[in-house]
This record gives sequence, structure tokens and C-alpha cells, in this order.
Amino acid sequence: MSVGLTVTHRRYVPYSHAHYAGNLVDGAYALAAFGDVATEVCIRTDGDEGLFASYSDVQFKAPMRAGDVLEISATVTRMGTRSRTIDFEARVVCRGRPDVSESAAEVLDPPVVAVTATGTVVVPPKA
Repeated sequence: MSVGLTVTHRRYVPYSHAHYAGNLVDGAYALAAFGDVATEVCIRTDGDEGLFASYSDVQFKAPMRAGDVLEISATVTRMGTRSRTIDFEARVVCRGRPDVSESAAEVLDPPVVAVTATGTVVVPPKA
């Protein structure tokens, strides 16, 4: 069984993805990242990219900004016959510091949890 399997991706948030004042990135950015990490979970558990079926919970807890480095984790919490329940978390691990200089940035210790979610993916039946 793959319950407990955790997959983690990291990505830099480019300034071209800023959508709101203060270089804020919309919440859909995290959901797209959750989809990417869920794809790897399905490949690792089932040898197939699978399909995202639904979210049962999404919580936006802190802002994500252009210049951030995000760490996106997915942990399998339930394995059904064809469905898998996954807990997601997007954390800001580094943040740009334009108040210091144009290219300044810092490591956040501890990281800031920006978005959490629980979702369900489905995979094809085994042949």
C-alpha cells in the first residue's frame, strides 16, 4: 500500500505570474501546483498520470507572492480501488525582499504555510 507516500516539488514563482497589487499570486497558482504533484503521486502509485476528481477542502492561509519559492507536498492518506485521497500543502520557503534591493531574498525559517487542501484523484482500473 502507498498510504503515507509523500511527494514534494519546489518552484520559484516568477514575477510574470503576479496577478494583484503587492505582487500577489492568485490562489489558483497553488491549485495548479497541487495538480502537478498529484500527477507524480499517481505515476508512483499506479504507473499512470491519473485524473484529479475533486477537492473536499481548500484553505488559503497566507499570501503567495512573485519572488517566492514554494514547496508543494502531497501525502496519500487513503487508497481505494481506483481513487486515492491526498492531503496537500503549499509552503513559502523563500521570499523576495524588494524592500531591501531589487534582487534581495531570504530563507523563511520556519516556512509559511500558504495553502492546504484535501483532494481525490482517480486512476484507470488495473488490466
